[in-house]
Amino acid sequence: MLKQLPLRVPPQAATGRILGATFVVLLVFCWFLATLGTAENRLIEPTTLPSPFEVMQSVESLVKERGLFAAIGASLFRVLNGFALAVLIAVPLGIFAASQRWAQAFLQPMIVGLRNIPVAALIPISLLWFGIGEQQKIMFIFIASFPFIFSDSCSAVLNVPERYVDTARTLGANDWQIIRKVLMPLAAPDIFSALRALFGLAFGYIMLAEVINTQSGLGALINVSQRLGKTEHVYLTLLVIAALAFLIDWGLGQLERLLFPYKNA
Repeated sequence: MLKQLPLRVPPQAATGRILGATFVVLLVFCWFLATLGTAENRLIEPTTLPSPFEVMQSVESLVKERGLFAAIGASLFRVLNGFALAVLIAVPLGIFAASQRWAQAFLQPMIVGLRNIPVAALIPISLLWFGIGEQQKIMFIFIASFPFIFSDSCSAVLNVPERYVDTARTLGANDWQIIRKVLMPLAAPDIFSALRALFGLAFGYIMLAEVINTQSGLGALINVSQRLGKTEHVYLTLLVIAALAFLIDWGLGQLERLLFPYKNA
C-alpha cells in the first residue's frame, strides 16, 4: 500500500511516474473492457467508441491517406507563431505594467475584459478582422493568449519581494537598473513556468480555429473525420494531440531546469 504523504508534499519522482503510468494503464484497460466483443454485444457501440485495436489499426491510413504529419506541422506552425508574437509583446508590457503601476491600472480594464471573454467568441471577431486565411489562425492564438501572458508576467514581477528593490536602491540603482537587474531576473522563473502552462492552452485553442475553413491541421483532421464517420481517426488524432502536448510540456520542463537549476534546488 502507498504511504499517505502529509498535505501538499509531492511523492518522489519515481513514485510519481509510476502513479501516472498506472493511471494510463487503468484508463486503457477500462477502454478495452468497454469495447470488448462483437459490435452487437459491446457495452459501447463502435460508432461511438472504437476499440483500442481498431484505433491502432487506423494509424497507417491516417498517416498515408489523411496526411497526419502535415496536419501536425500546420497546427504547430500556427500555435508557435501566434504564441511567440503574444510573448514578444505581452511579457515586456507585463513587466513594465508591474514596475509602473499606473500602466497596470490603465490597461487593467482591457486585460480583464479579454480574460473573461469565452475563447470561442473570439473566432468570429478574428474572422472579421483578419479574414479566413492563415493570418486569422495565428492572430486568434495571439488574441486568446495575450491577456493571460500579460497577467501572469505582471503577477510574477509583483511577487518579487520588496526587500530586493529596497536593497538595490540602497546600493544606488536607478529605476531602469532595478527593472533589468533585479525584477526581471527574479521574475523570470515564474514567467517561464506560466508560459509553459499557457502554451498548452494555446495548443488546445488552435483546434477551435482550425474548424473554420481549414483544410490542414489537427483540428481540421478531427472535423473532417467526424463528417466522414471515421470515428477511429477522431480518437487517434486526439491521442496524437495528447502525446504532442505531453512531449512539448516535457521538453519545456527540461528547458526550465536547464535555465533555472536553482529553482528546484
